[in-house]
Amino acid sequence: MITFILNNKTIITSEHSGMTLLDFVRYEQRLTGTKIGCREGDCAACTVLVGELKNNRLEYQSITSCISPLGNAHGKHIVTVEGTNLQNKLTVAQEAMKANYATQCGFCTPGFVVSLTGFALSNSEKNYSNALDAISGNICRCTGYKAIEKAAHQVVGKLKTKDNPSFSWLIENGFIPNYFEAIPERLKDLEAKDRNQPKGKYVSGGTDLYVQQADHLADNDVHLIAEKDYLKGIEIKDGTCIIGTNSTVSDLWNHSELNSIFPNLKKHLKLVSSEQIRNMASLGGNFVNASPIGDMTIFFLALNSDIGISTESGKERNLPLKNFYQGYKTYDLKKEELLKDIHFKLPSKNTFFNFEKVCKRTHLDIASVNSAASISVEDNVITEAHVAIGGVAAIPKYLHETSAFLTGKALTSEIILEASEVLQSEILPISDVRGTSDYKRLLGQQLFFAHFIELFPEVFTLKDFVQNA
Repeated sequence: MITFILNNKTIITSEHSGMTLLDFVRYEQRLTGTKIGCREGDCAACTVLVGELKNNRLEYQSITSCISPLGNAHGKHIVTVEGTNLQNKLTVAQEAMKANYATQCGFCTPGFVVSLTGFALSNSEKNYSNALDAISGNICRCTGYKAIEKAAHQVVGKLKTKDNPSFSWLIENGFIPNYFEAIPERLKDLEAKDRNQPKGKYVSGGTDLYVQQADHLADNDVHLIAEKDYLKGIEIKDGTCIIGTNSTVSDLWNHSELNSIFPNLKKHLKLVSSEQIRNMASLGGNFVNASPIGDMTIFFLALNSDIGISTESGKERNLPLKNFYQGYKTYDLKKEELLKDIHFKLPSKNTFFNFEKVCKRTHLDIASVNSAASISVEDNVITEAHVAIGGVAAIPKYLHETSAFLTGKALTSEIILEASEVLQSEILPISDVRGTSDYKRLLGQQLFFAHFIELFPEVFTLKDFVQNA
């Protein structure tokens, strides 16, 4: 049985774990404020909040329910737009949308209200930038969006009067209804033990699988692994970072030590989908999706990462991520195996990392070409280089020859130009909806140059490469 709290109601259901949370909410519970839009996680009309007890503290995140399996709600608090309502008056988020004329046809409005409520409940600093991040995945086609941004600004203005607001403060000030205060104890009392999982397709966050196979997964057995503790966590020790493959992009985003090691981490991760998807998407899922343009795959290839692979019987092995991919959508993983973790050596003080991505729109889009590079330099000599690029081959591409060519060479524009020619010999892009092969070759070159302009601005300028390329 799947047991969770939906708004203010305890749910115990034998519905199939693989059906989407959206379909359960709308068709089984008749909570139709949660809308069906794209069914791909792109429009966020279906946004709900997921509350989970972590270290005795209830934390909420927004997700898109159209690509989330019902079984992942087990033991949690799910909040739809109906669950944010107050008696006889509007909440702060609802009033802000109304006061700023931020709704027209109204179809997208519930998603925005839920996302802004989630922002109020979140641990993030209550500033305008974070409020815009919270609604980064919510699309509206009617209002021009500026009115919605004004509504977000109004919500921030109400929150700025209080640092780290408690549930009681949020209730008193009209952000959430009274019942929220009892949810932590209700979740503790919930009989939500680990369920016996059937043998079926492994599913973690589901953000890719449910775009492609939602109907199939709803009708067949799935083995949900999102709550497997041994696949979770981020640990830094003895100069190595070990990340469980159930960790999400948001787990990286919120990890203070990783942000100190990689000062531009949030800037890079902001290019990886919307906040709702970053809250759901697991690193392991990104790797085994094996997309040639998988953002996090490219990211970790450039860190020269290794992956840990395990079986349920306890057998384990390690493999360089750059050797994992064997061909288009194929990789070195046996049927009974799971990716357990990804680990890499922490960069030294002389190591510099950068991630670049070009797509048809800046955010919330699939890359035409993406690239990452980790470059170590001492005395103006490149002592170690790892460069990865996506969208230019059948697999997420670690550039073996380009990386080897750079190692041991002087950090000069002449060397970088020569290395870009090696890069061109390693890639074989095809023409598709994201661009022609010639366009992708040009992007590959330009993103390669961008790494060095970004990382070594005192050495390189755009002019060094534009005039000589």
